[in-house]
Amino acid sequence: MTSEHAKRALCKSCGAEVIWARTEGGKNMPLNAKPEKRFVLTGRASESASYVETFQSHFSTCPNADAHRKKSAP
Repeated sequence: MTSEHAKRALCKSCGAEVIWARTEGGKNMPLNAKPEKRFVLTGRASESASYVETFQSHFSTCPNADAHRKKSAP
């Protein structure tokens, strides 16, 4: 899925733009809408590498992320 086809929304806590993705476990996860370019090795360090766009979990950057965490049972 590319970011152009992802469902976009605003974080209810901080107002940042996010896109929604589904994890392998079937849960929805907000990602920062602006991709970051990362350098990825695609073989041995001396063979080949490329830049790819990656999306960071919004939970790791939202200043209010703790307000959205489920409380564990005592």
